Amino acid sequence: MLSTRLPRLLPRGYQLIFANRSFSAVLPAIAASDMGDGMSMVAIVWLALQIVPQEAAGPFIGAAVAAYVLPGAVGALLFSRWLRRLPARRLLRANAWVRAVFLGCVPLAWTVGVLEPALYLALLAGSSLLHGWGGGAKYALVSELLPADEHLAGNALLSTSGWASTIGGPVLAGGLTVVISPAWIVGLDALSFVFLAIQTGRVPESKASASSLDSGPLRDGWRILAARPELLGLLALTWFFNFFYGPVRVALTLFVGEDLRGGASLLGLYWAVFGIGAVAGALAIGAVRRLPMWPVMICIVAGHGLAMLPFALPAPAVVSLLGFAFGGLVYGPYSALAFTRFQAVTPASWLTTVLALRSALLLTASPIGAALGGPLTVAAGPRSVLAGTGVAMIILALLATALCVLKSKSIAPQRPSELPPLAAPNASCKAMPLFGSRGSRMCSQCPKGGY
Repeated sequence: MLSTRLPRLLPRGYQLIFANRSFSAVLPAIAASDMGDGMSMVAIVWLALQIVPQEAAGPFIGAAVAAYVLPGAVGALLFSRWLRRLPARRLLRANAWVRAVFLGCVPLAWTVGVLEPALYLALLAGSSLLHGWGGGAKYALVSELLPADEHLAGNALLSTSGWASTIGGPVLAGGLTVVISPAWIVGLDALSFVFLAIQTGRVPESKASASSLDSGPLRDGWRILAARPELLGLLALTWFFNFFYGPVRVALTLFVGEDLRGGASLLGLYWAVFGIGAVAGALAIGAVRRLPMWPVMICIVAGHGLAMLPFALPAPAVVSLLGFAFGGLVYGPYSALAFTRFQAVTPASWLTTVLALRSALLLTASPIGAALGGPLTVAAGPRSVLAGTGVAMIILALLATALCVLKSKSIAPQRPSELPPLAAPNASCKAMPLFGSRGSRMCSQCPKGGY
């Protein structure tokens, strides 16, 4: 009874989503796999602590985090030739089966006593090979199954599922580790992807399935980026932001286990408060998006850096918990704002190619940072590394500010008579307002993004 009344209580946009049988059937499976990944955030690093000696824990945790994410960047580039033409539901199902098989081998190897560090890293790496394609396919599925006026509501549901998993997944995993091994929690993640693969296989082919997920080879994305230095700058800022964040997952695990003498439940609580803050920040995006882009993005980087500084204090856990929650609050709008700018500046026919290249590049940042974070944590200690990442983010924000100031001074203002003429859009052009510009408009369909 409640399940039939709930959609009626939602806004009309969400009512239409739940009325779509294909999308509403696969949505619970996507949510389940998101929650499984949320549990793995804790289970993977906690299991790593159990299969290596304590003196090697820091570097091995960094390697495990990298193995769980970094191969996705390789897969995005390596398999582009064959996968970019597949419809979204097939990509989503392929990624689900790959993750289910490799992650399912983790509890099996643990049970028979052969889960050595090298095998563990190999299984994690194998599970993430199609991660980049699967993540993009979730949002491409919205375009295949829903009409254009329902895309926003569908994307919002997927985003909500992802953020909810960062809140509930770590807490659930922290509680389960009291009664079962972290290996079995990874196994539950594998089962969630089996559910996703089965449900996705039941989605019928749609007319939109004939269109490719990617509009061109990834190498052509470089040409688009090279013609738009602003996008290159935003990509560089995001890469270094994620890179400096990479050591946090390693150092936070050791900070909880060594400095606070806590367990997986406390580690899960840290990630939960971060997720709660991120949800609140994402909900406030309507107010943030009206501000100039670069000041907002730079302030987010600096604000997140400030949020990491309380880890340096010899204070109770609640102090760093509050700081981490504030970090999530600041970070929440970042990805949505960055995607908005890419969508506004990139020609529509090349958008998927550029975003695929963006994903491939950014998937390398955090794992590389995590891999370096292991030795750094052993050498300097968890508190120093956590606070040091905050200092690095603040310096990054200052450097970005300086570059923006120099860029603005190097551009001489032009009188109206000197301004170039507007590029003529094509017949189907729908001009879009530039983010943070007053009265400026840009054609997203024109080859040169004509202003």
